[in-house]
Amino acid sequence: MHKEIPYKIYLEETELPRHWLNLRAFMENKPAPLLHPQTLQPMTQEDLSEVFCVELAKQELDDTTPYIEIPEEIRNFYKMYRPAPLVRAYCLEKALDTPAKIYYKFEGNNTSGSHKLNSAIAQAYYAKKQGLKGVTTETGAGQWGTALSMACSYFGLDCKVYMVKCSYEQKPFRREVMRTYGANVTPSPSMTTNVGRKILEEFPGTTGSLGCAISEAVETATGMDGYRYVLGSVLNQVLLHQSVIGMEAKTALDKYGEKPDVIIGCAGGGSNLGGLIAPFMAEKLQGKADYRFIAVEPASCPTLTRGKYAYDYCDTGKVCPLSKMYTLGSGFIPSASHAGGLRYHGMTSTLSELYDKGLMEARAVEQTSVFEAAERFARVEGILPAPESSHAIKVAMDEAIKCKETGEAKTILFGLTGTGYFDMLSYEKFHDGKMSDYIPTEEELAKGFAGIPEISL
Repeated sequence: MHKEIPYKIYLEETELPRHWLNLRAFMENKPAPLLHPQTLQPMTQEDLSEVFCVELAKQELDDTTPYIEIPEEIRNFYKMYRPAPLVRAYCLEKALDTPAKIYYKFEGNNTSGSHKLNSAIAQAYYAKKQGLKGVTTETGAGQWGTALSMACSYFGLDCKVYMVKCSYEQKPFRREVMRTYGANVTPSPSMTTNVGRKILEEFPGTTGSLGCAISEAVETATGMDGYRYVLGSVLNQVLLHQSVIGMEAKTALDKYGEKPDVIIGCAGGGSNLGGLIAPFMAEKLQGKADYRFIAVEPASCPTLTRGKYAYDYCDTGKVCPLSKMYTLGSGFIPSASHAGGLRYHGMTSTLSELYDKGLMEARAVEQTSVFEAAERFARVEGILPAPESSHAIKVAMDEAIKCKETGEAKTILFGLTGTGYFDMLSYEKFHDGKMSDYIPTEEELAKGFAGIPEISL
C-alpha cells in the first residue's frame, strides 16, 4: 500500500481544477524510465530537452509531485470550454432497459472536438514561454492535430503536422480545420524526411501508422532551430494534463452522491483513459475506494490484450526514446481501421504498469460492433460520437446489458472523448456495408514482436 496522499480538487468559484493530478506520485511501482535510443541509459532532463520543451521535460520525469499547479494563462484558456459536461445517459438506459446508471464525461464541446485540447494548450504555452518559433507533431484521427493547430494559433506559433496517411485520406475535413488554424499538414509517411523515405522504400504503398508519423515529426523538429516536438498521447506529461477530465468527473459525481463501479475509456496511447481514471485510480492505490477500470482497444491493434510488456521504441524510425510498455513492436503497422486515433503500437508506460499489476482490465472489440454501438448511442443520446470514443460506448453498453441480466444496479462511467462529425466517410462505409473487421493473425503479430529489442534492466 502506498502512503496516503490527501485528495484535493483545488476548486474556488467553479469546478475547474487549479492543479493537475500526477498519477505516478500515487503509484508504489513507478513506470520504468525512458531509455536513450543510442546509449540505452535512462533519459535525463537534458536529453529530453533536446526534443521537448524544458518545462515539459521536467513534467515527464516527475513521479513524486502529486499535484502540479496549472498556470493561470492555461486555466484562463480552459475556461472557454471547461468544466466539460458530465451527462447521465437516461435515454440510453431506457433503450437498454437496464437497472444500471450510465454517465459519460463529454469532451467534445470545443472546436477540436475532443479532449486533446487539454494538453495541446499546455504544450503550446510552454513552447511560447521558452521563446520557440514553432512545434512539430503527428496525428492519427486528426483530433490531436486539430487541437494543436488551435493552440499554436492562439499563441502565435508555427505548427507542422504529420498526419497518418490513411486518416489524411479518410478524414479530409479534419485536415482542413488544421489548415484553417494555420497548420502545415503532410501525409505520413512522406518523402519530406529521411525516415519517411526509408519507410516508403521498405513498405511501398503503406497507409502509415502513428509510429511512422512520430518519427517524421521528431526528425523535422530536431533539424530546425527554434522548434520542439510535442505529442498528444503516450507521454506521462500528457496524462498529467488530461487529469482535468477525471478530476471534474469525480467532483460532479461526488456532488450527485454517486460512486462509479466501472470506469471505461478507449485506449490508443492512453491519454483519454489515463486522464479519466486519474483521481479514481489514486483512491484505489491508497486503499480508499475500489473501482473496476476497463481499457477498450480495437481488435485490429490489440496492444494490451495481445501485446508484450517490454522496452520498445516509441516510433517506427527508432529515433525516439524507448519505453517499457505493452507493445506490438514499433514496426507493426495496423490495418487502415477507421479509429485512426487508436492505431498506435504501444501503450503509455503508466497504464502499462497498472495493467501489468492487475489494477486495470482490457478488452478488444471489432470495428463493425463499435459502429453499431455508435449509431445506437447517436439515435438516443443526440451526439454523433467519434469512432475512438465509440469503443468505450460499446463496452459501456455491454456492461449495462450484463446488469440487466444479473439485476445489478451498477453505476457506469465512460469517456466520450470526442465527436464524429468529421468522420462521415467512416459512417458511410458502415452504412453501405463496406466496413470489415480485421484481426491480425499470430504470424502477423510475430513479425512485429521480432523487432522488439532485448533489454533487461
